[in-house]
Amino acid sequence: MGKGLSKTLFQVENLFCERDERILFEDLSFNISSGEIVQVEGQNGSGKTTLLRILSGLSNNFEGDLYWQGEPLADVRDDYKRQLLYFGHHPGVKAILSPEENLRWYVAMHPGMRANSIADALDKVGLSGFEDVPCHTLSAGQNRRVSLARLYLSNARLWILDEPFTAIDKKGVAEKEQLILDHANKGGSVILTTHHELAMGDKVRRLNLDEMAGT
Repeated sequence: MGKGLSKTLFQVENLFCERDERILFEDLSFNISSGEIVQVEGQNGSGKTTLLRILSGLSNNFEGDLYWQGEPLADVRDDYKRQLLYFGHHPGVKAILSPEENLRWYVAMHPGMRANSIADALDKVGLSGFEDVPCHTLSAGQNRRVSLARLYLSNARLWILDEPFTAIDKKGVAEKEQLILDHANKGGSVILTTHHELAMGDKVRRLNLDEMAGT
């Protein structure tokens, strides 16, 4: 990936998380560097989504230390949020708004995003012709595509993606994989979960929670 793309962006030290009186992971430590694509693996219930929610700041149910660019995350949380794009299980769209309105609202909340690329982003996720349709009339898969369109607008350095290929056809999957590769090649970082077999070869580093947590 070239020199200069190996700087550590995110650091996890001695992470511990328990749910329903069961330890999901403990003493979990790893780094995510610039230009890296990291796939989190593990059996169902191993804590993949929980880990991504912790890294995204959506869950405080853990012990351990998190660092963003060498600084404790708690001290630079605002900067971290500006440089993070999180894609979760729920589409996170407003049902009363159209796909275009949802993306315009999202861009307004994240200065620096590419508002002039909204139409192109919706086209790339297969929603051309649905730009002005209220999202409550769209299918669950189409609503996920509205959320996924944010990837084409984002200038965030770190993408955290939980099952981003759900409800996407083969052509769409290939396009999203290329988008992820392009992001990493520009020095961005991606951490994701997916049941899809990624066609990225040795570009992907795998993080197996079953092995690392010793469960």
